[in-house]
Amino acid sequence: EVTMVETGGGLVQPGDTLRLSCTASGFPFKIAVISWVRQAPGKDLEWVAGIYGHGEATYATSAEGRFIISRDNAKKTAYLQMNNLQPEDTATYYCAPNMSPKLSDLVGQGTQVTVSP
Repeated sequence: EVTMVETGGGLVQPGDTLRLSCTASGFPFKIAVISWVRQAPGKDLEWVAGIYGHGEATYATSAEGRFIISRDNAKKTAYLQMNNLQPEDTATYYCAPNMSPKLSDLVGQGTQVTVSP
């Protein structure tokens, strides 16, 4: 059974930083692509960033230059460092073991990020 546990969200102010964690099990983590996606209230799921097993990363335009995705294969954990957070980053953030996850692919509870003055 695939499990994904997202943690690290919170309520922050514009300009602040958060680091999300995604701990996985139930599949060969070290060769898996891991993506972060987010869903804001009333909006569609938005892909944020992805990282391949060998470490190559790719980002959505909205995340490029502010967010950094990384992974620790020994810990079966992926991270999303989010810098200079803005109100438009407010959403529930999820991780998934593929590059183009759909809502039906999300097995974790997600972690809420709220950016508000």
